[in-house]
Amino acid sequence: MNAATPIAVRPARRRVVLALLALAATVLVWRAVDLHIVHKEFLRDQGAARYLRVVTLPAHRGMITDRNGEPLAVSTPVESVWANPRELATARADWPRLAALLDLDTPRLADYLATRLEREFVYLKRRIDPDLAARVMALNVPGVALTREYRRYYPEGEVTAHVLGITGVDDNGQEGIELAYDDWLDGVPGAKRVIKDRLGRIVQDVESLALPRPGRELRLSIDRRIQYLAYRELKSAVLEHQAQAGSVVVLDATTGEVLAMVNIPAYNPNRTSEAHNSRYRNRAVTDLFEPGSTVKPFTVAAALESGQYRSDTMIDTAPGLLRIGSREINDIHDYGRIDVATVIQKSSNIGAAKMALAIPREKLWQTFSHAGFGAVTGSGFPGEAGGVLTYYPHWHEVDRASLAFGYGLSVTTLQLAEAYATIANGGQLHPASFLPLKAPVNSSTVMQADTAATLRAMLESVTNEGGTGLLARVAGYRVAGKTGTVRKLGPAGYAKDRYLSLFAGFAPASHPRLVMVVMINEPGGTQYYGGQVAAPVFAHVMAGALRLLNVAPDDIAVPSQPQTLQLTQNTHGAGLQKVSATSLSPDTGDAE
Repeated sequence: MNAATPIAVRPARRRVVLALLALAATVLVWRAVDLHIVHKEFLRDQGAARYLRVVTLPAHRGMITDRNGEPLAVSTPVESVWANPRELATARADWPRLAALLDLDTPRLADYLATRLEREFVYLKRRIDPDLAARVMALNVPGVALTREYRRYYPEGEVTAHVLGITGVDDNGQEGIELAYDDWLDGVPGAKRVIKDRLGRIVQDVESLALPRPGRELRLSIDRRIQYLAYRELKSAVLEHQAQAGSVVVLDATTGEVLAMVNIPAYNPNRTSEAHNSRYRNRAVTDLFEPGSTVKPFTVAAALESGQYRSDTMIDTAPGLLRIGSREINDIHDYGRIDVATVIQKSSNIGAAKMALAIPREKLWQTFSHAGFGAVTGSGFPGEAGGVLTYYPHWHEVDRASLAFGYGLSVTTLQLAEAYATIANGGQLHPASFLPLKAPVNSSTVMQADTAATLRAMLESVTNEGGTGLLARVAGYRVAGKTGTVRKLGPAGYAKDRYLSLFAGFAPASHPRLVMVVMINEPGGTQYYGGQVAAPVFAHVMAGALRLLNVAPDDIAVPSQPQTLQLTQNTHGAGLQKVSATSLSPDTGDAE
């Protein structure tokens, strides 16, 4: 019996081994079924998550052009450096070299990564040059990669900066037209699924999820050539007269389109890190000032339409001083008895004040209000100021008299230009527009056509013999306009040594095509009258603009005048006529 025992045990042991093997095979089969069938989708997703990524496809911002299709703002592709903080944290030895290339501080980079270890994507440097991008990738730092973005570029630089504005780091509008039309210009990003290697580099495109949609193109009413001309002349004048600032606005008289708008000081929108924040604002639409004698034509318009005055109505301005309560109003000379037309030509404060006091105050307020004073122009420009025009029931006698020659109200350069356009085009107000128009929209009547015609003749006399605006004349064209020299208001009242120099006008006077306002803030030196400082800028810009637009001359006769003439040449080859400043009749009365 003992000899047979091992033989009996062997089959039992074999059965146990076979059972164990069968059980193991069953477990393996079940595990295979579990992995390939039960948890198939979960495992596939987990595996894909380690190499499949959905990346954003950037969409470039729409281009901005001038009225002739010339590019003013375009988006160019650039690279941005990003990193996976957890992977980059394992390569501390490479941090100094990476930080040096990206102009970063190594300790700050360490802190930046330490607070973002739970993320898989952080930017290290946005929108860098291609050469720098290549040098960064040559380091082969783990977790560092590039992604494609777009950077805004402004070909005209500071010339168009205040009109166009700027975009932010995410390519969204921050100022100017970029902000006003951000929804129109902004693109819609796309997306695609890709395979990335361990360094975050795309090695294969898997599928497209959504195509990017570029932003739409925006055409402005701005004429790049006139814009440059206005900027050049304004900058020259501000430097020559050591002024604090200046603005120029050029409008199409028939439609209200903005053809040029420039400011000094300016900034380079391609290098915004170098600009002070105060330079970003568009002074032509945000900065308010008292317009001085440039509003006298609207006082005269109210007087003419009241029926109490005609252009030849006589007004006694003797002895050159008018007292209203405790306030004195002065003229630079005692003009004696002069007609209404001469009030404009000589810029008589007393003549304007007497007309304002003689007509109903409501009529004066209506004329100013209908001309656009005290309200935004409707241009849609971000941050535009509406100015101040006090409601007439609150006026005292001295307020009414001061308003007649431009004190006690505030305007912007754009508002003043829009108001002068109503005189130029027959009394119709066309809202200013930064978009090209085939015809004016939403026009309203400010004054009768015959009143506007009478004012045009009066304003033309300002640039003729005996007027204050001789330096605004343009060879071959009849020019109409008005000078202004305004004392600035300070903490202790109106300063005696701080002025605004203004000229507002249009040409050709026979059939106005262009309206322009020049404002120069606090010119230094001995010259500060509007006829000395602002009028020459008007003449130079207007001469070039009329020729660029092929506007036919309306004064081809050679003028007979004793003034010294000097012929200069601008970059467009247009001859500009300059009159010696010593021949001026200064509009010093505007400063009182």
